[in-house]
Amino acid sequence: MATTSPSVFYEKEDNLKKLCDFLRTREGPPCREALLLEKRVLYLKGEKLVNFLVEPKKGTKWPKKLPRFENRQDAIAVCKDLCTHQYLLRCEKRGKGELGMMRNRDFDESGYFAWIYEGNKTMRHLMTAGLVMGFLCCVCFPIWPTFLKVFVWYMSVSLLLFIFFLITSRAMLFLVVWIVGWECWFLPNLFDESLGFVDSFKPIISVESTKPGQLPYRLGVGLAVGWFCYWAVTQPSEFDGFVKGQGDFLKDLYAGTLLSDMSQEQKENIDKPKMQSLDDLLKSLDKEIEENIQPDDGLDDEDKLDSLLDNLIEDEEDVGEEEE
Repeated sequence: MATTSPSVFYEKEDNLKKLCDFLRTREGPPCREALLLEKRVLYLKGEKLVNFLVEPKKGTKWPKKLPRFENRQDAIAVCKDLCTHQYLLRCEKRGKGELGMMRNRDFDESGYFAWIYEGNKTMRHLMTAGLVMGFLCCVCFPIWPTFLKVFVWYMSVSLLLFIFFLITSRAMLFLVVWIVGWECWFLPNLFDESLGFVDSFKPIISVESTKPGQLPYRLGVGLAVGWFCYWAVTQPSEFDGFVKGQGDFLKDLYAGTLLSDMSQEQKENIDKPKMQSLDDLLKSLDKEIEENIQPDDGLDDEDKLDSLLDNLIEDEEDVGEEEE
């Protein structure tokens, strides 16, 4: 592979696609975003692309299966092939963040080129299908079986507690070691959004000496930590109550009883109709009749109903007069 000329190696379209896959990764040349025909694309200048192919930036991991470029002529020839296969499209700047089409499609180091090549879309289609299925499953959550609802609840609570204890442990480790005079981080790149998933877990731990001038702060924090430890030892009853409260909180969290009784009842009856049934309405009406009519007043049933209606009308008139 080392003796193969890059211009000859990249004559095959499959090898050219492998080069494009590498150039579209984070290891490739930096690109900017712009709108081309109302579509967001990545573009770069031809000169920067040639410079990257000849002299990649420091720290770039060039694929072993792809031959390196030794001169600009080979790099320019491959860039022309990229334009010929329409993996790159020449364009012109028309404004801030906006590109326009050009009739001249030939490669030129002074021109701007937008990426048209998108690579293999199989993984993208699978991720889209998984996203749609996940959305449908979330929408159908009310009709899930009970065991699945319980499983999701336990999984969510466990993940939340794991993240909380991970963040707390990292902070405690840093604090203790920082008081001594070192900065120690467990998984220092865990929350770095610019890195990929795998790179976020590298390195496992990092240790560096503290910057000068932090001694007074370290002494103050050390005294505060020492006072807290002294309070935990000399006041066992209060500290034990604090620990017991945490244990009760975890039990209620996993049992799903952190909400009030009324909210818990509403959550359990979420699938039941909110309106009363006809039987319940009739029972309520009979109960009101029994409460408003005395049994020993010597009236028959029709008179009792008329008396009840008269009372209701009088009550409504009284309420209207009060509102006026």
